Amino acid sequence: MPERTTAERRRPWLRGVSATLVLVGLGAYAWAQFGPDPTDEPHCAVAGADGETAMTLALPQAANAATIEAVASSRGLPERAVTIAIATAMQESSLRNLDYGDRDSLGLFQQRPSQGWGTPEEVTDPVFAAGAFYDRLVEIDGYESMALTVAAQEVQRSAFPDEYAKHEEEAALLAGALTGRDAAALSCVWSVGERAERAGGGARVGGPDEVHALMVREFGEGVRPLGGEGSVTVPLDEGEETSRGWELAHWAMAHSEELGIERITYGDHVWDARSAGEGWRENAEEGADGEVRLALL
Repeated sequence: MPERTTAERRRPWLRGVSATLVLVGLGAYAWAQFGPDPTDEPHCAVAGADGETAMTLALPQAANAATIEAVASSRGLPERAVTIAIATAMQESSLRNLDYGDRDSLGLFQQRPSQGWGTPEEVTDPVFAAGAFYDRLVEIDGYESMALTVAAQEVQRSAFPDEYAKHEEEAALLAGALTGRDAAALSCVWSVGERAERAGGGARVGGPDEVHALMVREFGEGVRPLGGEGSVTVPLDEGEETSRGWELAHWAMAHSEELGIERITYGDHVWDARSAGEGWRENAEEGADGEVRLALL
């Protein structure tokens, strides 16, 4: 057998380097989109089944995912619908409300006004965009039992339909937390001081009325927040003390920086923005199984 040339002997090594570079590139992309943030940067973390952090997101990504879930909840849709919608938004926009896209595509789902999804203002409204996505999803017979990529493609008509599948695991993880099925699974970290500075030296931006308005807009009239100055108490109906309570607590968590929610208490757990690095802690105060309590800055 003829002896291989020096160049030929090098090729496997070069191929290995090329493969490594490709993997590093893909890993860097995943890290940039949904990977761990430095612990001193504002972020939200989702815990896996073992209680350890399995996924991190920027604050706007978590807030948008919570909105997608809330809109599904307002319509009585199952967790599978939430998983499909979140995976789709992960692929289309990295869960960011984009004001640009391919041709006239806009928003979380890169919906095109020219294709009948709504006006540019509507499709860049996360509540409207999520509702428009679900309007088309529920028209698909058997979507709950379909492969995620098939259901998403039936709605989106993407040029790259197989790409939705790669987000299914993380979308399911987020859906489990945001629907309240997984208790104390979502926690966020941000600086109270920095937010107060942006608000003008500690002046509150918004208050209970603003929290109430956003909850009702996303969840519908079934949510009845009550409360006085500096606080919001969300009462739960009988039988809602488990997943519904955590659904609302996690929604508040995802929107906490935006709305200035510095403390969330539910059941025997409490989260405080001033010690957010500790995540949810056992609550030494009297439990609040029948309500979710939100203290505002």
